[in-house]
Amino acid sequence: MSSANMTPAKPGAGEMVRWAWPAALLSLLILAIAVLTFAADSGGLEQTITEMLIRVVVVVGMYVFIGNSGILSFGHIGFMAIGAYASAWLTCCTLPMVKPLYLPGLPEYLKTTSQPFLVGIVGGAALAGAVALVVGAPLMRLRGIGASIATFALLAIINTVYGNWDSVTAGASSIANIPVVVSYWVAAIFAIAAIWIAYAYQQSKYGLMLRAVRDDEVAANASGAEAVGLRLGAFVLSGALVGVGGVLHANFLGILTIDAFYLGITFLTLAMLIIGGIGSLTGAVIGVVFVTFVVEVLRALENGVTIAETVIELPKGLQEVGLGLIMIVILLTRPAGLTKSREIPFPFGRRRGKDATPEHPVAAQPAE
Repeated sequence: MSSANMTPAKPGAGEMVRWAWPAALLSLLILAIAVLTFAADSGGLEQTITEMLIRVVVVVGMYVFIGNSGILSFGHIGFMAIGAYASAWLTCCTLPMVKPLYLPGLPEYLKTTSQPFLVGIVGGAALAGAVALVVGAPLMRLRGIGASIATFALLAIINTVYGNWDSVTAGASSIANIPVVVSYWVAAIFAIAAIWIAYAYQQSKYGLMLRAVRDDEVAANASGAEAVGLRLGAFVLSGALVGVGGVLHANFLGILTIDAFYLGITFLTLAMLIIGGIGSLTGAVIGVVFVTFVVEVLRALENGVTIAETVIELPKGLQEVGLGLIMIVILLTRPAGLTKSREIPFPFGRRRGKDATPEHPVAAQPAE
């Protein structure tokens, strides 16, 4: 046999397009949202879209672990807090001598310097990933509901530590004067980057093996997949991406308080992931866009909307009730989410059988 016949065939342009199709379309969606926001030129809309794009980064980061492992995590917002505070330590403050006043317990070189935003991104991702590695090593030995409860305990621990470490995190007080450098364009760039990172991971051999463990751990282990290591790798990558979302959050608002990183945003981001479709990257992105739209409509109705000289004003608190009802309806009618936990199909020369994307139910978790 000649050496030419032994050389693996390189994938053609068509195969590359097919491979990249879901991530490319999701990236175009994010870009289109940013362009429409620019065209609208509305300050209120810009703030809403920036918040939405930051949540795309966070929810996509959560999906890397939750969607691929099948383990529902309640602790990932803790990594968002870690990233946000790491950015504050590095980039604060716009006024001199404010950091020593707010955070006297920081090391001297942090108290006297302010680093650029990109250094904050690297620092936030690195610290969140490092914490995920340390705490994930024992946690990833758990499965199913036990792992979910452990991640909730992690969230409570991070919130308690950051809420009481006055000299380093300002405790229950706020850290202000963080440079505001995140616009909807910056958030869009990081959202697109998060989409491609998450997609590349799920298509890699590690992502595929972790999905095999999720679907049938016994069979996957028999095939050589090491469940704990695969879960830990996804947990670390997921924590780092969510940490980047925390950095974006800090440098968008310019002010931090630990109360912003607890139960409220935990349940909101999980609702986004579950409503969109917990088993697909497309579901993670669509869930954020859909829930943001619903919440903004309900918020507008709470503030009062005038239609044909008639003011329609709904009771306060309708956002939470409405979101809960929508989540119940979707779970009853489409248990796998709006996207049925499937990626966007390739419309040209669609293949059947082995290339078809299977539907993954929301409750897919490793067996106890």
